[in-house]
Amino acid sequence: MRKLKIYIATSLDGYIADHNGNIEWLTGFPNPEQTDYGYADFLAGIDTTLMGYKTYQDVLKLSETFPYPGLANYIFSRDKSHQDTEFVTFVKEEAGAFVSRLKSLPGKDIWLIGGGELNAAILEHDLVDEMIIHTMPVVLGAGRSVFAGIPMEKTFGLESVKTYSSGVVEARYTRS
Repeated sequence: MRKLKIYIATSLDGYIADHNGNIEWLTGFPNPEQTDYGYADFLAGIDTTLMGYKTYQDVLKLSETFPYPGLANYIFSRDKSHQDTEFVTFVKEEAGAFVSRLKSLPGKDIWLIGGGELNAAILEHDLVDEMIIHTMPVVLGAGRSVFAGIPMEKTFGLESVKTYSSGVVEARYTRS
C-alpha cells in the first residue's frame, strides 16, 4: 500500500503561515548552504499530491508555471463549483474516504502538501504514515497551525533528526 507523507516547514511555534496566511517568512528564509532540505529525493518517491484550496492558491503564486505537472494533483475545497484544470483535479467528496481509496491504488507515495485543515482531516482518519517536518528558527506568534488547531491525539515515532547550518531542524516521524 502507498504511504501518505507530510513534507512541510513550520515555525518554531508550529505555524505554516503567518496570521495573514502569508508564507513570505518561509520563502525569504536564508539558505547559506543552498540546500533543498531533501526535497528532490523526497519528490522522486512521489507521484501524487494533495492540497487544500488555500495551499493550492499559494502554490500558484510561488511559480510562473504549475510546479507539479507530471504528478496527479488533487485539490480539496468546500466550494464544489471549481472545475478541473490541465494539472489538477478537484475532489468533490469527503477527504478520508477519497484518500483511503487513493492509498490502496498502485503507485508511488502520496504527498499531503497541506494546509492545516486538510492535514487535520486526513490525520483524524489515521491516514498519515510519515511526517517530515522542517522546523525553521523563526517565531511567528500567531498564524495557521500545521493541523489547524484541531484538538486530537495521535502518536508517531521519531525516526531521525537532521540539522542544517541555517538552524533548520528536519525531524522524520512514522506512525506508531
